[in-house]
Amino acid sequence: MTLLVLDAVLDAVLLVFGIRGHIPQNDGFPNGRSRSSFAANPGTLMRVLAAAVVSIGFLVLALWAAVWLALKLL
Repeated sequence: MTLLVLDAVLDAVLLVFGIRGHIPQNDGFPNGRSRSSFAANPGTLMRVLAAAVVSIGFLVLALWAAVWLALKLL
């Protein structure tokens, strides 16, 4: 059960950050200039924004939990 939950969380993180399939294979580096990755896919910017929002959310949640625990222990 726990492994299934961890697998689902890892899949969600990989999906949000767009990590899967980012390594070029089979001569994936063409000759000459290429477009930037942001210009190639407009959804990439949205994934970066979503990752930033999730990261900031976790930081805020951790700070809130620390303050709540400190007040509870006083």
